[in-house]
Amino acid sequence: MTDRGEPDEGDFLPEVCDLCGEEISSETEVFALVPDSSVIHSHDPKLDGERRLTACSSEHLAALVEVYKQRPFVDAELWAGKIGRAIEAHRGRISPEELAEETGLTQAQIELGMLWLNLDALRWHQRFGNDDGSESVG
Repeated sequence: MTDRGEPDEGDFLPEVCDLCGEEISSETEVFALVPDSSVIHSHDPKLDGERRLTACSSEHLAALVEVYKQRPFVDAELWAGKIGRAIEAHRGRISPEELAEETGLTQAQIELGMLWLNLDALRWHQRFGNDDGSESVG
């Protein structure tokens, strides 16, 4: 660590198994890419929609892959993430045309992605409370 608390070039975090959380040695480490519509890369759209799983054994990797096979891939969720990344990159100031160009989405896909974002916000408010500080019921 540097004096400012930043990692030195030699510092690294060990890989841990996504299933059991144990530290993984390089001899036993195994990986897989699985479809996941909730994964949006910070800046590279080619990496959207795929989650990298890391495990300590082929058995743990198989169990993780099975979990992700059960999770539906929702296009609108992926589109919402692409929209969010573009809006954030432009600090909230992006025209509909620029949004379509930057995300590679059609206007219909953008509308469905925005609906997903709105539904997600609504679910959050229903679960955690209202803007007035009161908690929601139910």
